[in-house]
Parts: sequence; structure tokens; C-alpha cells
Amino acid sequence: MSVWQLQEAKQRFSEVVRRAHDEGPQIVTRHGEDVAVIIDMAEYRRLKGDEPDFKEFLLSAPDLSELDLTRSKDLPREVDLGDVW
Repeated sequence: MSVWQLQEAKQRFSEVVRRAHDEGPQIVTRHGEDVAVIIDMAEYRRLKGDEPDFKEFLLSAPDLSELDLTRSKDLPREVDLGDVW
């Protein structure tokens, strides 16, 4: 985790963003005090909770109780293999 003075972070913003993506959170200070953190978008979404966890994902699936999942009792069709064997 790198620490950037605000003025330097403004001048080198592209590098700060790249490092946030590649290396992790980047702290920005003003007058020696931590005032902001630049983080990767995936980390932000994880922290914010935009992405459902696995349980929520499964529970959000469509209701399959109305599907007819019974198997046909018909015999399989006849297949002529001819000269294959």
C-alpha cells in the first residue's frame, strides 16, 4: 500500500490508479492526514456488496417447481446400424 501526498496524487493520477489496480489500495494524504483511499473497482464492488454471495445467487434463481421434469416411459427408437459393426 503506497501513500501519496494530494498534490503528487493529482500530478500522477494515472499511476495512482494503475497501482490501485495492480498493487492494492493507495492512500492519499493532505497536510499529513489520511484523507482518501483509491481502490480497484472490483474491491469497491466487493466492499459495497454489489455482487451477491453464492447463497444469494442460488436463491435468486428462477422457480423451477413448475417445470415438468418427468421422464418419458416410451421405449427408445430403433436404430439401424447397418454395416457399421
